[in-house]
Amino acid sequence: MSTYTILVTARSFAKANPLPLTLLEEAGCGVIRPRDEEERRKLLSEADGIIAGLEPYGVDMLDVCKKLKVISRYGVGCDAIDLDAAREKGIQVAYTPGANSDSVADLAVALMLAAARHVPYMDAAIKKRAQERPLGMEMWRKTLGVIGTGRIGKRVMKRASGFEMRLLCYDTFKDEAYVSGLGGAYTDLNTLYAGSDFITIHVPLTGETRGMIAGAEFKKMKKTAVIINTARGGIIDESALYEALKNGEIFAASLDATVDEPPYGSHLCTLPNCILTPHAGAATIEASHTMGMMAAENLLQVLKTGTCPYLA
Repeated sequence: MSTYTILVTARSFAKANPLPLTLLEEAGCGVIRPRDEEERRKLLSEADGIIAGLEPYGVDMLDVCKKLKVISRYGVGCDAIDLDAAREKGIQVAYTPGANSDSVADLAVALMLAAARHVPYMDAAIKKRAQERPLGMEMWRKTLGVIGTGRIGKRVMKRASGFEMRLLCYDTFKDEAYVSGLGGAYTDLNTLYAGSDFITIHVPLTGETRGMIAGAEFKKMKKTAVIINTARGGIIDESALYEALKNGEIFAASLDATVDEPPYGSHLCTLPNCILTPHAGAATIEASHTMGMMAAENLLQVLKTGTCPYLA
C-alpha cells in the first residue's frame, strides 16, 4: 500500500524521462494522473501532494483538499495558486526556479526572428502554393528592450549579444553589473518603449504588472516595434494589442502567453502579424526533465520534512 497519494496534473511530467516518476514511486508514492478536470476535482480530497501544471487552485479548490500537504509546481509561476489560502490551510507551495530558463529564452529569441521575418506567414503561403516574400526586418544591431532582468531575461540578453543588439532594461530589482557587462543600461519604461526595436517581457503577473502594456504604451513604441511575451497572459492588454497591430501602430507581436490558453476565441488569431504559441516555452526535453526532477524532489522533501529550498 502506498504511503502517499500524489496527483500529477502537469501533462509532460516524466514524459521525456521516467526518472522523476520512478523517484516518487520508490519513495512510496501512489501516482494518479487525472483524465480530466472532473476527475481531478474528485481526487483532490484524497491527495497528499500534487505535481501541478498551470491549472488554478483558488479557495474553492483548496477547500476540497482534506489531506493536502504540498502543491509542487512543475514550473516557475505560482500566480494560479492562492498562496494566502494555501498557507492558511498549512499547504506548502513549491516551484522550480531556473529549470526552464534556457528553454524559454530560446523560444523568446525564436519568436523575435519569426515575427521579424514573417516565418509562419511565408510557411503557410508556400503550403498553399502561393509563394510570397513579405519584407521583414533584421535583428542585427537593433535595440532590444528587456522588461524583467531575472533568470530568463538575463539569458535572452546573452543570446541577443550574439546579434550585437543594444540593450535597454527595466526591472525593480536591478543587476547593474550583469547588464553593463553586456553593454546594456537600465532605464525607465517610457524610454524603453520609445527606443526599442524589439521588446521582450520577463516579469511575473502581479497586481502591478497586470495590463501594464496597453493602448497608451503602444502609442509610445516605434511603428516597426516587435513585442514578445513568453511570461504570463494579462501583462499585455490584448484588446489594445489587437488595435495596435491592426492599425499599424507596431509591426508585430509574438505571444507564448495569453489570457485564455489556448486563445482560440481571440481576435488576435485573425491577424497575420501576430504569432501565437501554446505556452510552450518549457516544452523541451531538457527543461521537462529538469523541472520533473525538481518538482518531484521538492514534493518529497516537503512530505518528509515539512519544507524544501524552493517555497513560494
